[in-house]
Amino acid sequence: MRADRQGAHRVAFDKNKKRILMTSTVCGICGQMVDKQLKYPNPMSPVIDHIIPISKGGHPSDLENLQLAHWVCNRQKSDKLFNNQQNVQKDIKNIGNRNLPQSLDWTLYRS
Repeated sequence: MRADRQGAHRVAFDKNKKRILMTSTVCGICGQMVDKQLKYPNPMSPVIDHIIPISKGGHPSDLENLQLAHWVCNRQKSDKLFNNQQNVQKDIKNIGNRNLPQSLDWTLYRS
């Protein structure tokens, strides 16, 4: 079993999960609002995501490694990591640990 589902980390994970559910409202992966009233199996139901996956060496219960996410976003992310070197080179805004689609630069728009 994973460390956040057993032993000493279980209590800390549950405590931090409650904190995140009380204070966060936005999915850390897609940046959209999370409706906390939805329940599983709804794909937009809230879950707690490990920013750095446990399988990649992330801490199982550290508050800094946890974020609110939609169930479907968390499933699509799986155990992938965001490459911060790409982010620095391209100067792309990063929300959570994923790149969000960039909007158009309207200053260049001509009518």
